[in-house]
Amino acid sequence: MNPRPISENPTYIGSGKLKNKVAIITGGDSGIGRAVAIAFAKEGADLVIAYLDEHQDAAETKQIINSLGRQCLTIAGDLRLEENCYSVVATTLKTYGQLDILVNNHGVQFHQKSIMDITREQLMNTFQTNIISFFDMTKAALPHLRAGSSIINTTSDTAFSGMSFMIDYTASKGAIVSFTRSLSQSLAD
Repeated sequence: MNPRPISENPTYIGSGKLKNKVAIITGGDSGIGRAVAIAFAKEGADLVIAYLDEHQDAAETKQIINSLGRQCLTIAGDLRLEENCYSVVATTLKTYGQLDILVNNHGVQFHQKSIMDITREQLMNTFQTNIISFFDMTKAALPHLRAGSSIINTTSDTAFSGMSFMIDYTASKGAIVSFTRSLSQSLAD
């Protein structure tokens, strides 16, 4: 990413809030996902970082997590493919024997001056990446989560304010908000 985002608060010391928990963080190789991964590791979690193809970023994140004394498994794959979502969960369970937290964080965005410039291919790619894969990751993980486990879906303030040059992106982020609200209601029982 350019410019490189700040991913860590070096003065923050964890207190064991996630001791011996296992978390999958999609898009955990960089940006917000990396910051979440580092914070979770500082709190005692072991991690699985699912990412598309940013191998150097994933290796850097893994090195940081390992330096904090936690385990980190990196898995490259396209989460637009449903089978890859199930594979990430299966590999997590095989490696760690449990899953406690799912963080759906990955996403794409493309700048276009007008809705007329957004191709059907771009629209489908944005929604497949930014929301449909969240459904698939959640469906893959849910049978393995226990009472007290968490599903965290990241979105953007553009879901509420809109953005004229990222219409498809903001629409997908609004869908994440509605998905999260509806999912939490369905799981509350």
